[in-house]
Amino acid sequence: MTPKPPMLTGYRVLDITQFVAGPTATRIMAEMGAEVIKVELVPFGDRGRAAGDKSRDPQFKKASQSTYNFQHNHSKQSLALDLKQPRGRALIKALAAKVDVVVENFAPGVMARMGLDYAALKAINPRLIMCSISLAGQTGPLSDKPGYDYMGAAYAGITGLAGEPDRGPAQFATAIGDASTGVTAAMAIGFALLHRERTGEGQYIDCSLIDTYFNMHEVNVPKSTLRGRGFAPKRAGSLHPDGGPTGIFRYKGEEFIAIMVMPHQWKQMVAAMNRLSLADDARFATPRARRDNNEALKEIIETWLRTFSSRDAAIAALEAARIPCAPVLTLHEAIVHPHLRERGTVRRVKDRMIGEFDIPGMPAKFSAWPERKDLRADLLGEHNEQVLRHFLSLPEAEIAALYRDKVLVRDPLLNEGPAPSG
Repeated sequence: MTPKPPMLTGYRVLDITQFVAGPTATRIMAEMGAEVIKVELVPFGDRGRAAGDKSRDPQFKKASQSTYNFQHNHSKQSLALDLKQPRGRALIKALAAKVDVVVENFAPGVMARMGLDYAALKAINPRLIMCSISLAGQTGPLSDKPGYDYMGAAYAGITGLAGEPDRGPAQFATAIGDASTGVTAAMAIGFALLHRERTGEGQYIDCSLIDTYFNMHEVNVPKSTLRGRGFAPKRAGSLHPDGGPTGIFRYKGEEFIAIMVMPHQWKQMVAAMNRLSLADDARFATPRARRDNNEALKEIIETWLRTFSSRDAAIAALEAARIPCAPVLTLHEAIVHPHLRERGTVRRVKDRMIGEFDIPGMPAKFSAWPERKDLRADLLGEHNEQVLRHFLSLPEAEIAALYRDKVLVRDPLLNEGPAPSG
């Protein structure tokens, strides 16, 4: 049986992004089969190339490839251009006429100053879908402000809820908002493509980190608006402020268990603990009482957890009572977990220079299309010639002139001979 082509086969995307949010959106599309041309700014390309790990082989140590770049930009074609030069911008306009989607994540106003905003590109390609990703969006009082993931969380009222109650807010250690905004943008582009299939109409999409982060509030926004300043969500550390008991509980040492007890499960919890008397204890008799006595209840639960011979044994007791729970895994534990491995949540890749390592898999699984296995990431500018020949039919002499004038650049390794294969 002939394998089905990926779902976005035939669609072309011009990716003018870097770091995480924009590259996440275009990487998802690339994995779905879209042909993604990643425009990288000279002289160093996506700034993510400087992050992550590099090859330990001395002959490849200075190559532009890194594990960070591989994770966020595999399955794309690298075109390294100087957009400060008129000829570089002219190439973008010429490519915009040939693609279905343009994604960019410059600070608002930058694309317009280069003559590459939606109005300019739409005049060239009326069916074009363009998505801009920024901290605060293209409109509003904050729209001119540059910033990254952590600024988005701070403005959206998310950071203020993270951390211990007697200390300042905690900083997230992962780019939750960047990755989520990338997924949001990919979703929106998919919807816009569907709309275009039905109507023939292209459109502009404005995605922001603040909007994505604010959308993560699950209950506090309407509470705050109805109750006014008398309602003020506070940092609750490892416990959920509404009680439950819900939160992170220490088993022993640095081993922890996440437990979530819904109000209707309280009797199941006290039965699992063999502490039926707690059901009648006035401190814990109602959800509000349990919330008000969160810390005392935490101490009781952690004392009970320490009676088990292992964290797994404690989890087994909770699961037997149908109490939602999970071990708080370290990253190393998560990477080797058999469930994450079997589902492809963690997947092993092989780079030509760096070797084998793990990256996250696709967050959605499709019955009609298996996840790609043949992942590969370009060196800086590795597809310069192929893109310009295939899309724009540029002659060799013109491409050579673009290199001579540094409109085009590429990884020095590519100038020394063929890049390693594999």
